[in-house]
Amino acid sequence: MPPDRPASSTICVNAHIGQDTAYGAVIAPLYLSSTYKFKALDEIGPYDYGRGGNPNRDALASTLAQLEGGAGGVITASGLAAIDLVLNLLDQDALVIAPHDCYGGTQRLLHSRQAQGRLRVRFIDQSDGQAVAQAYADKPALVFIETPSNPLMRVVNVAALASTAKQAGAMVVCDNTFLSPVRQTPLALGADIVVHSTTKFINGHSDVVGGAVIAKTAELAKTLSWWANCTGVTGAPFDAYQTLRGLRTLHTRMDAQETNALNIAHFLHDHPRIKHVYYPGLGDDPGYELANTQQSGPGAILSFDLHCDRDGVREFLAQTQLFQLAESLGGTESLICHPASMTHRAMDQDARTKAGIGESLIRLSVGLERSEDQLAELSVLLSAL
Repeated sequence: MPPDRPASSTICVNAHIGQDTAYGAVIAPLYLSSTYKFKALDEIGPYDYGRGGNPNRDALASTLAQLEGGAGGVITASGLAAIDLVLNLLDQDALVIAPHDCYGGTQRLLHSRQAQGRLRVRFIDQSDGQAVAQAYADKPALVFIETPSNPLMRVVNVAALASTAKQAGAMVVCDNTFLSPVRQTPLALGADIVVHSTTKFINGHSDVVGGAVIAKTAELAKTLSWWANCTGVTGAPFDAYQTLRGLRTLHTRMDAQETNALNIAHFLHDHPRIKHVYYPGLGDDPGYELANTQQSGPGAILSFDLHCDRDGVREFLAQTQLFQLAESLGGTESLICHPASMTHRAMDQDARTKAGIGESLIRLSVGLERSEDQLAELSVLLSAL
């Protein structure tokens, strides 16, 4: 007897394969039409206008919803568009609780919406029980979780945060970009909504920018779809088509990239020029035990502090060849990033200091290259210090 629900790897590989009713194409066709023909007066088909609906976006959304265990979802133009879409669910002046060490773009968005008077935001250390209790006492409308955090890989307890958030009457949203649904399913841990930058591991080839919002209930998914159509944040059909193609190899890519990341983490952990490694796959990492509880693997992103100042960082990065000095993550190629001056430069200095993002911090997105080649390049870069 086959299992009631296919494995997530099977879901990825067979996403909308062999479902073309027009010509029997194994791979679903690309629908670029901006408008769709009505059957007759007052008879609307499944699609009428491209902003509100498209078969390629729906194929990607339904696959991600199945992987996350959700009821439905929306494909957006970027990961930040996905987060901003969720903010439309809030009334004016609603309080949002967010992690103090989250992605710099997320902080910038929430600060900017607060400056407009759209909402109030409070950034806290979500691993600090007292800080969480004090924030929840103020009756937030939304609790935003990012675990592991970007770039310090801090792991927080989604189930515990969600349980107490529900008692406070708050909606729970979790950014699952770093792990994807093959390593973590926040809806099963109590979240109401999951957001992704599909630009990263889900697409996996650094050639498409996109986002996704997956809702736990059909009612919430319907409301998000209404707001997506209303605000026009939906993604392009070609981008969704490409992302679904990338999704089919997600399991294989994540397995291999995670293995490479573990090798690098152990190598850096014992290196005399490394001050600290941030990676929940290491046994002495503060998030190791929790990660083993709510994740099925540590993922393929890690960060580390160098024993040097900013000039030393410049020397370290000067000879990169295999590791590309660039923002973003999750592609097949390895990337190296200086968060303080790149991904998190939108954060002010005080916020970066509070989060622990210093001038000597380096983030790696570990790719599919041969592990020995990755380690050899890091040895060369470290020898330059």
